Amino acid sequence: MKFTIYGSGCAKCKQLTAHAEQVATSEGIEYEIEKVTDMAEIIDAGIMRTPALAIDGNLVIEGKVASSDEIRKLLP
Repeated sequence: MKFTIYGSGCAKCKQLTAHAEQVATSEGIEYEIEKVTDMAEIIDAGIMRTPALAIDGNLVIEGKVASSDEIRKLLP
């Protein structure tokens, strides 16, 4: 499973990354994390508010730090 975190690398982005890693670890999911910090790439992806999270290429969270429980519910 691939988690893509979109944002500048701020504290909120780091918190969202930590939540995604926590969910994957607790669920026993093999995963990779990609961090996209380039604003042009973020805009090209259609993201207007960061932080944002995509799971396997599907944007699922935009403009907030999702809790671990919220991310768990979004897993395919």
